[in-house]
Amino acid sequence: MPRMLDVSDEVRAEIGDDEADRLLAGAHAPDTYDCTSCRTNGDSTREATSTVLFVGDETAVLAFAHARCIPSQVVPVAEEQLLGAVRSISQSQHSTPPSGAPAPAPVPVPAAVQPQPQPIVPTTGAPAILGITCGLVLRGDTGHAALVIEPTGPVGRPGDVSGQDQFLSLLTDHGFQHVTGVEQPPAQMPGWSVLMAMGRLHAILHPTATGGSAAWWQAHQPLQVTETWRFAAGRQNAVTVYAAPAGTIGRQPREDLLRQALDRAAGQGMLVAASLPLAGT
Repeated sequence: MPRMLDVSDEVRAEIGDDEADRLLAGAHAPDTYDCTSCRTNGDSTREATSTVLFVGDETAVLAFAHARCIPSQVVPVAEEQLLGAVRSISQSQHSTPPSGAPAPAPVPVPAAVQPQPQPIVPTTGAPAILGITCGLVLRGDTGHAALVIEPTGPVGRPGDVSGQDQFLSLLTDHGFQHVTGVEQPPAQMPGWSVLMAMGRLHAILHPTATGGSAAWWQAHQPLQVTETWRFAAGRQNAVTVYAAPAGTIGRQPREDLLRQALDRAAGQGMLVAASLPLAGT
């Protein structure tokens, strides 16, 4: 029976056209599944379902998720974490599932090459790296899940030799907006999202010209977040992303100090922000 599956171009490229076509035709795809994002039951015969390929250094596992939770894509995962998931699936298959609960059905796929993060162009010297900090930012009495992005050095446009830092102007071109106060919620940015999978932070996704999505920032290894941060992001189904030029925020050991640094940057006109929907949990 055909399935209501979405197999993205990047997933198809990794598993091959033949395997992708077999999945769409109903082979190797379970009727029901546990969503790899929200962990609730899904039915690929009745609702739109995404194929999500988790890849390690030598192992790859194809999983399924509600299309409303997470788009079809390739997600890099630490090899140890992926092997642990494979062991859990194997143990589940050798035990009797509760009544009505589907048994996991992994699909064998070839090992995949991990996608690389989008390069950041430095104005001078070594390539700039995007540092990222997770924290809760209070607006009134409510804590909002936030990501603060700051490059390690000046960032210029490709081909620009002026040596000027153009990090903020690059972001405003994408839709980020200058903020004058952290108390005010930033506007939502269409097509962008923050990817969470298996309880860890994986990437910030941006729209592509072909209508899909790609990683604008991507963790080298999935980042663990606090339960409080994850709960706030899930409750609001949004993450506030702040960005500032190199040397503006710095590494702050406490959330109150992080807030002070954000307020200071906003007052100096050196802070941009956007509210991005949460993809996954």
